Amino acid sequence: MFKNIVPITLERHRKLKVKSIENFDFVKNINMASIMLHEFSRAAATYPIVFVEDRQKDQFRPVVLLGLEDGENLFVQADKWQASYIPAIIRRYPFALGNTPEEGRFVVCIDEQSSLVNEQDGQPLFKESGEPAEVMERVKRYLAELQQMDKFTEDFCIYMAEKNMFTPLNVKVRIGNELKNITGAYVINEERLNSLSDETFLHLRTVKYIPVVYSHLSSLSQIERLLSFKDKKIISAQELGVQFSEN
Repeated sequence: MFKNIVPITLERHRKLKVKSIENFDFVKNINMASIMLHEFSRAAATYPIVFVEDRQKDQFRPVVLLGLEDGENLFVQADKWQASYIPAIIRRYPFALGNTPEEGRFVVCIDEQSSLVNEQDGQPLFKESGEPAEVMERVKRYLAELQQMDKFTEDFCIYMAEKNMFTPLNVKVRIGNELKNITGAYVINEERLNSLSDETFLHLRTVKYIPVVYSHLSSLSQIERLLSFKDKKIISAQELGVQFSEN
């Protein structure tokens, strides 16, 4: 999704403007998107929520599955998003937070190669005086909120890993005439969850992890939604093939 993220500076981006997202072509080829804990309750009604290994940080992170194969987003059709809830990481595009040498401080960045970024159309990043424009102020506040939620999400994943709660997702799905395994994803082991001590379970409730866990577990049924989307796509392609066949 992101191609060339750089810190926003007045010297480099004084004339830059950003257009609102009107189509989702920029994410049509991604089959998963990172989410944070505060998104689980809404995301679970639409997407399967699973965990993947972040090898850079040597820990797990939650994602929503958008497709069943690499390079496939079943929620983007005709450049429109086919669901009421859109993950925050996609809504914030083309903006992101970047690290600085000073611990705990971040800088607002932008994807310079995004189709939403130009010098002609959209909302300016800076006023003529050189001060940050309204869009920059909104982005700063939004990204700061997301950063706090990201820390909460990271703490959750570390705790669950320490308790050995993650187990590989073992699901086989039929795509067309092929039976395929969904690999590389992890879920919270419900049997281990139910075997936790009363003390540990009470701690999970105190730190507000319980609703998150059950949102995740309930979301796994949404894999069937992806299958139905996939089936419709295959059927449409088959019908199109018949329509333009020579026989």
